[in-house]
Amino acid sequence: MERFPVGEKYLSGATASSLNEARLIFEEMGCKAHTYCVAYLPDEFSEIMRYSSHLVFNSVAQYERFRSAVSVHNANSADTPISCGIRCNPEYSEVETELYNPAAPGSRLGEVDAAFANGLPEGIEGLHFHTLCESTSYDLEKTLAAFEQHFGHLIPKVKWVNMGGGHLMTKKGYDTAHLVRLLQNFKEKWGVDIILEPGSAIAWETGVLISTVLDIHESRGIKTAITDISFTGHMPDTLEMPYRPRITHVAQNGEATPAVTPPIGAGRGGLYRIGGVSCLSGDYMKEYSFEQDLKVGDRIIFEDMIHYTMVKTTTFNGVRHPDICILHENGELEVVKKFGYEDYRNRLS
Repeated sequence: MERFPVGEKYLSGATASSLNEARLIFEEMGCKAHTYCVAYLPDEFSEIMRYSSHLVFNSVAQYERFRSAVSVHNANSADTPISCGIRCNPEYSEVETELYNPAAPGSRLGEVDAAFANGLPEGIEGLHFHTLCESTSYDLEKTLAAFEQHFGHLIPKVKWVNMGGGHLMTKKGYDTAHLVRLLQNFKEKWGVDIILEPGSAIAWETGVLISTVLDIHESRGIKTAITDISFTGHMPDTLEMPYRPRITHVAQNGEATPAVTPPIGAGRGGLYRIGGVSCLSGDYMKEYSFEQDLKVGDRIIFEDMIHYTMVKTTTFNGVRHPDICILHENGELEVVKKFGYEDYRNRLS
């Protein structure tokens, strides 16, 4: 993992949800991916097998469609055979936002227990579920109870169970001892290998997005601080989830104070919406309470923004993307990448 030296200390592999992700893992991390795709593209499947140690299929029908191709690959490859699994939907999740709930009624993600009325298809070695989102070990415990209720009769027939992502084990207060007991008990009970995808835990509290106030706009008593970032362009998760990021106000005198959200109450500086720079009318966050009046040139720092911001940005309106930088412990700021006009132009036809 030449480009991922910290990850290499803690992780034994990586997971992918597309050919590009699987290739990145293979080329940059030096290992094959545990790959799950909602649907595999026929013209990509041969290549994705080259980069994968495991292939998880979203449906029994998808597995049957590609089953012979996997068999041929395994027969002709000198590497360890690809292990195949199927994603299950335990129909239970603690995620309240439907857009982010893989177990919502009618979900297209995974098979419900009725799909296995005739048992597991021949050649399936694993079961996979993923219903957590920045969740606790106690959420996993309740999910496991639902998983065992629906699919317990299948677990003795497989070699591994992938419990998906969303395990926020690096968050302050996370009960890691409880997680370890939970996993140990599951393994002792069923005798299977356990795979976790702690992606959110890896990227938790790892970076900020820094914006500058360009204008203060007031309309019918509502003040909006227009910044040089865009929620829809740079932080679409804040509108999709939706969630309100924690922010810090840095005045031009260098004083930094965290903003809070009503109904905690307005600070001395009052309430301001935070507006994005695109022309989308909904490109803003509702009011925050500030200790000082906001002024043009002030900085607004969005906390914990690196995990989804870097991978979900768009070029809507041609908005400029933020530079990617590393602030070293000695105070040195290293600019890793800058984005310009060519990045925008080259995404167009």
